[in-house]
Amino acid sequence: MTVAGKVFVSLPVKDLRRSRAFFRALGFDAEPRFSGETAVCLALGEDKYAMLATEDYFATFVPGREVADARRSAQVVVAFCVGSREEVDALVDKASSAGGAEYREPMDTGWMYGRAFVDPDGHVWEVLCMDEPPTPGESAAA
Repeated sequence: MTVAGKVFVSLPVKDLRRSRAFFRALGFDAEPRFSGETAVCLALGEDKYAMLATEDYFATFVPGREVADARRSAQVVVAFCVGSREEVDALVDKASSAGGAEYREPMDTGWMYGRAFVDPDGHVWEVLCMDEPPTPGESAAA
């Protein structure tokens, strides 16, 4: 199966204005067609979006379920690739300067390099740079 078209990852946020400012400081633009008073849609790349929704609005996506507090529990890690190790470092450093925090030690398998940060709401974002992965039969783990 192949997913055709746009992909949206929706995340609840406590303070939409703060979240928008945080991601703007990282260089992510809001997609105005999908943004408004209750949500900001971040354009992550062609047809790839993160929807930051107020907790009340997010709750309408998951009726009958509790909206998790990402500072206390984790359900998803949003991971994406950039073009170089330097871009990984620059983005995670910007996140730390803009009100987020580095989440764990950098990961380096030789063919894949990554670091992670948490945004002001506690969501974990992993920024990766990948070369050609190992061929089948070789170990992908470091």
